[in-house]
Amino acid sequence: MGALIAIIAVVALMMIGVPVVFSFAAMTLILSVIYDVDVSSLMTTGFWSVNSVILVALPLFVMTGYLMQTGGIAKRLVDFVEAVVGKSKTGMGTSMIVSCGIFGAISGTASAAVASIGSIMIDPMEKHGYSRAYTSAMLGISSLLGLLIPPSITMILYAVVTRESVAACFLATIGPGILLMIVLSILNTVHVRRHLGGNDEKLPLAERLAESAQTGWRAIPALLLPVIILGGIYGGIFTPTEAAAIAVVYAIPVGLFVYRELNFKKIGQAVVAAATTTGVIMVILVFSFVASRIFTLERVPQQLTDVLLGTFESPILILLMVNIFLILLGMIMDDVSVIAIISPLMVPVMAEIGVDAVHFAAIIGTSVVIGANSPPMAPILFMACRVGGVGMSDVIKPALYFMAFAALPVMLVTTYYSPLSLFLPRLLGFLP
Repeated sequence: MGALIAIIAVVALMMIGVPVVFSFAAMTLILSVIYDVDVSSLMTTGFWSVNSVILVALPLFVMTGYLMQTGGIAKRLVDFVEAVVGKSKTGMGTSMIVSCGIFGAISGTASAAVASIGSIMIDPMEKHGYSRAYTSAMLGISSLLGLLIPPSITMILYAVVTRESVAACFLATIGPGILLMIVLSILNTVHVRRHLGGNDEKLPLAERLAESAQTGWRAIPALLLPVIILGGIYGGIFTPTEAAAIAVVYAIPVGLFVYRELNFKKIGQAVVAAATTTGVIMVILVFSFVASRIFTLERVPQQLTDVLLGTFESPILILLMVNIFLILLGMIMDDVSVIAIISPLMVPVMAEIGVDAVHFAAIIGTSVVIGANSPPMAPILFMACRVGGVGMSDVIKPALYFMAFAALPVMLVTTYYSPLSLFLPRLLGFLP
């Protein structure tokens, strides 16, 4: 009951506008009062928990995203994808979806994808007949591929909180991420053929191949970045943290000397933005670890497990309730908060019903895609609305279309078909 009161307090504080950091601090204070725990003695636990080399990757991947956005890397990626997929009506929508996926394979963040891909593609898509409301909704959903296609900042946080392998959590979300990309592309194709009158501007094959070769040549430095990051991690050459550092070291000279759109002022702005974002996340994690320690001392996860197993006999029903719970929390909290609060509580429950913690990483990742685009909070969808220059009331209908027919089915498939998320971790030896 004490844990429930604390979680409700966090949600209530965030809904009335209290900053996330102070809301988490309040949660820790409430838990210490309810369970009569000396919180000062537990602060060292929180400090040493965030004293992790793995977490160094956070500011570096965030900074990489900003460098891509301002250094011309994102634009070259979009140009290449457009040339390959095609500049028809259908192709433009698919280009946005695939570009967000590739962008996610470098930066690991959704917000950077919204700002970068949205600013490049929304206006051209409007000229092809897309409404700005529809495009903004598709951008909001597609940008969250950055949380599924590794390297993912959300998966780094999950791995730190649950003491799982970062590489294994990265691999777990590749299958769901690719599946979501495919389903979104199919839905967009259906929409275009029904409402926009099919395709236009279909280039001859020879011209399309020539343009693909030309834009591909210009995009080689940008395309090498995800190859270096993921190839290095899974090839055993360097750790995720080292990969993040290499990504920054690589992105700066590419932006400065190859594409020549980056300057030292923009680099400074990227450093400040990365430091600000990371500072907030680190403070949240400190209070999260303290709260997690209190939960453990008071056997809250075991009590939650007993309640769920006593109420629902079927693991299928338990997983369904967990899905609903994650979506509801995601509607009012950001992905970092959901990971920080729910992971320590739910992983023991999942273990009791035979769900691997790495599989649960994929379940949380796919649920965040829905929650981050669902009012009242909907942080990513609101950002997409700002980039697209439309109101939230106009975007709700197309956003529900994508969530109902793409994000929700992918989450359910991920939840109930474990090989989708566990095949790659097992193949590469991260799981037995």
